[in-house]
Amino acid sequence: MNKFKKILVAAVIAGFAVTSCNDDFVNTSPLDQVSESAVWTDAALAEAFVTELYASLHMGGFSEEMQASLTDETSFTHPGRGITTITEARSNPADVGWGQGTNTTGNNRSFSWGQMYIRIRACNIALANLEAPKFTNTNKIVERMKGEALFMRAYLYHQLVRVYGGVPLVDRPYALGEADYLAPRNTMEECINFIVKDAEQAATLLDGFTMVPGRASKAAALALKARILTYAASDLYDANTAKAKSTVMAAFSKPEILAITSGSRAERWTKAKAAAKAVLDLSGYGYATNLSAPVSKEEGTTNYMNLSLARSGGERDLIFGRYFINAKQEDGGRQGLFNGPNGYHNWAGNAPIQHFVDDYEMMDGTKFSWQNPTHAGDPYVNRDPRFYASILYDGAPWKPRTADVASKDPANQIQTGQYELGDGSGTKTAYFGLDTRKSTVEDWNGSYTGYYMRKFIDPSASIVDQNTWQQIPWPVFRYTEAIFNYAEACIELGEDAEARTWLNKIRFRAGMPAITESGDALRQRYRNERRIEMAFEEQRYFDARRWMIAPTTLGRKANIITVLGTLKPGKTVTLYKYDKNNYNYEYKVTDQDPGKENRLWLDKMYFLPIHRDEMNRNKNLVQNPGY
Repeated sequence: MNKFKKILVAAVIAGFAVTSCNDDFVNTSPLDQVSESAVWTDAALAEAFVTELYASLHMGGFSEEMQASLTDETSFTHPGRGITTITEARSNPADVGWGQGTNTTGNNRSFSWGQMYIRIRACNIALANLEAPKFTNTNKIVERMKGEALFMRAYLYHQLVRVYGGVPLVDRPYALGEADYLAPRNTMEECINFIVKDAEQAATLLDGFTMVPGRASKAAALALKARILTYAASDLYDANTAKAKSTVMAAFSKPEILAITSGSRAERWTKAKAAAKAVLDLSGYGYATNLSAPVSKEEGTTNYMNLSLARSGGERDLIFGRYFINAKQEDGGRQGLFNGPNGYHNWAGNAPIQHFVDDYEMMDGTKFSWQNPTHAGDPYVNRDPRFYASILYDGAPWKPRTADVASKDPANQIQTGQYELGDGSGTKTAYFGLDTRKSTVEDWNGSYTGYYMRKFIDPSASIVDQNTWQQIPWPVFRYTEAIFNYAEACIELGEDAEARTWLNKIRFRAGMPAITESGDALRQRYRNERRIEMAFEEQRYFDARRWMIAPTTLGRKANIITVLGTLKPGKTVTLYKYDKNNYNYEYKVTDQDPGKENRLWLDKMYFLPIHRDEMNRNKNLVQNPGY
C-alpha cells in the first residue's frame, strides 16, 4: 500500500470513530429546508406555507401565450406553444395542448390536471394541520389561514371543473401506506356543491378581516361562489340541454360527470342570482356604477382604462387579483413586451382578430357593419369608447417611440399598413409601417392581424419596451363580473327590467347608451356586452363553452385586416404619418392564412381530455367523450 492510500484509509477510520461517538450527526437538520413538524408549531412558518398556496395563481392570466388566443379575441403570433392544438381541435390524451406545461414563470399550468392536484394537496395539508394548531391563535390567525386555504382549494377545483368536468374530490392529504389512492371522478353536481361549500366556509371564516391586496377575502369567496353557480345553471352544465345541443354530449355514457342531471334550471338560476347579489351588496366595491346617463366618450375611455389598470378609483372594482411589483421582476409585469408593437421592440404575442374588433358597437349603440359604407370607409371612428382603451389599430396614438426609432415616427402613431410616399415628382414608393412584419425596426415580430392589444399595458411613456416592467394586477374576480352574473340570472329568470338596470350601469360608465331589448334579444346584447367589457380576462373561453355557442364563435376562422394608404393627388409625403388630408385609406378583411392557423371546432372540445398519464395512473378514471 503506497503512502497516499495509507493516509486515506486512516482518515476514513478516524471519521467512523468520530461519528460513532456522536449519534447527533445523523440527526442534523438540513439548512435549506424546514421540517413539517416545525412548520405547524410556528405561526409565522404556518402562515408562510399558506401564503405559498397563492403560487397556484402563477402569473394570473398574464403570459406570452394568453388564453385569449384560444378564443375569438386574439390570435397567437408565434409558432407552437400548444395554442393551435386547441384552436384546431387537435387535443388528445397524449397532447392536450396549451396549459399543460410545468414552467413556473408563465400561465401555462392553467389546464394542468397534475399541477392543480399538487396544489390541492397543499391546501389539504394546511387544513389538516390547522384543525388543531400547535401555536397560539393570536388575532384569530388560524381562522384566517383556514379561510384562505379553503378559498384556494375551491378556486383550484373550480378551475378543474371548468376544464375537465367532474373530477375526483380529495378533501384530505393522502398518507403513505393507504390501501387505495385511485379515486373515481365525482359527478358535476357533487363537484359544484363541494366548491360552493368551501367558498361559503371561507367567506364565513374571512368575515371581519381586512385582507391585503392579493389575498383571499370574504368578497373573493362570495365572488367564486357566484361564478361557479352561474356556470352550474348554464347550458353546458345542464344534462338535457347539453344533450340536445351536442351529439357528442348525448352519446356519453356518464352524463352525470359532465352535467347536472337532477333538479330544475330555474332553481339553479335562482341560486346563482342570489349568490351574485350577495357580492353586489358588499360595501366598498364598485367603480362609477351610480350613473343615470352615459358619460362622454372621453370619460368612457378613461373609466375603462382606470378599471383595466386598477388605478384612479378603478381598483375598487378588483375583488381579487394577482399583483406584481418591480422589486420582483416576474413575467406578469411584462405585458408590454409580450403584446406590444414590434415597432417598439415588443413581441406582438396575442393580437386581436377582426371578429373581436367588429363586435365593438358604434357610439350610438348600433352594430358595426362592413356593409355600411360609412363604417367601412372609416372603421375606427365613433366606436364604443372601450375600443380605444383596449385595441391599438392603424393610426392609433401611442407612446413615444424608443430613441433609436423616434426619428422615424415623431407623431407616435401605430403603423400597421402599407402606405405610399412621394416627393411630388410623380414617383411613388411603397412604405411598410413600423409595426408590420416588414418593419425597418423588427421584421420578425409583428402582428399578423393588423392589431395589437392595448388593455393591461401601462400607457406611461417611461414604460416602452422589454427593458421596462409594469405593475398592473391581473383581475381574478371583479365586481363587474358579479354584475354580469346577476344580470344573466335575471335574464334567464325572465326579469328583464332588473337585468337592464344593472347592465346599463356598466354601459353608462363606458359612455354607451342604454340597452332596451327584452327576451332573447336582451340575452344576445348581454353576451356581447360581457364579451367587450371583460376582454382578454379569461372569460370568453369558458363563456362560449357554457353557452354552447363555440361552433359559431370559437370555431370561426381567425380574420385579419390589411390597410392601404394611397397618396391623394398632388400630395407630398416623405416621412409617413396617419393623415386623412394626405391619404385615402382602404381596409380589406380576409381570413388568416390557414398555414398560420386553421381554426376548427369539434364538440369534444367542450371539455378537454384527461392526459393519458393520469388515465394510466388511475384505472378508475373515465375519459371525456370524443377522445
